[in-house]
Amino acid sequence: MKTRLKVVSPAAPEREKILEIQRLRKVFRSAGGYLAALEQIDFSVKKGELICILGRSGCGKSTLLKILAGFLAPTAGRVLLGGTPVRRPGPDRGVVFQEDALFPWLTVEENIAFGMRQHRWPKKSVKEEVDRYLALVGLSEFRHYLPREISGGMKQRVALARVLILQPRVLLMDEPFAALDAQTRDEMQQLMLSLWKTFSHTILFVTHDVTEAVLLADRILLMGKDPGRIREDIAVDLFRPRDAQTESFVFFCRRLFEGLRQ
Repeated sequence: MKTRLKVVSPAAPEREKILEIQRLRKVFRSAGGYLAALEQIDFSVKKGELICILGRSGCGKSTLLKILAGFLAPTAGRVLLGGTPVRRPGPDRGVVFQEDALFPWLTVEENIAFGMRQHRWPKKSVKEEVDRYLALVGLSEFRHYLPREISGGMKQRVALARVLILQPRVLLMDEPFAALDAQTRDEMQQLMLSLWKTFSHTILFVTHDVTEAVLLADRILLMGKDPGRIREDIAVDLFRPRDAQTESFVFFCRRLFEGLRQ
């Protein structure tokens, strides 16, 4: 008999719910008729939580994130942010993709400042905040570089700063470090955890990497496919900072791999 993952409630102060996903369903029209991508997705997110959405390719992780961002409309069900239905994209949700999506003709600091200028922030405030976030992501010396002149990891630092500087209520991340080499990926994971600890962002992070999910998450939503649904909602009851070499970390990963095979 296969061992099921045990749900553990962490001993943490009660926090307010910021995001509620209720009976979400998404069906796409296909050549053969219809394809159910998501079915009966139900969960809630508390303010300041870091949740990883984990599953195999094709289970609907990215589709779910696009619905939360407002890029796609659900076929049924609803998403509530602070009690208000999500129907379109908005500045209350920041999105970081696997591709950095930077403007190639703008410098590092101009990319980071772009959203603030679109919202007509005072010039002094823009400069002060851009300087601050350049320092936070370790790119102060690269402020005048164009995207083609910096590495992939640096580009993702810019993409992260560009979103965080707008202070979204929820940060949605769709496999943002998947294309990076192992060392750069580790550096970006540690940077993200450092920023999360500093600002207490609410984060939903899509990944297919078990180790990444265990390293980062307060909770892991384990998804199955055909159709995509949440099979397990798992609290990661490991102390921080986490070491991937410890017995408890390795054991947790093994339990997740077993869950993915079911």
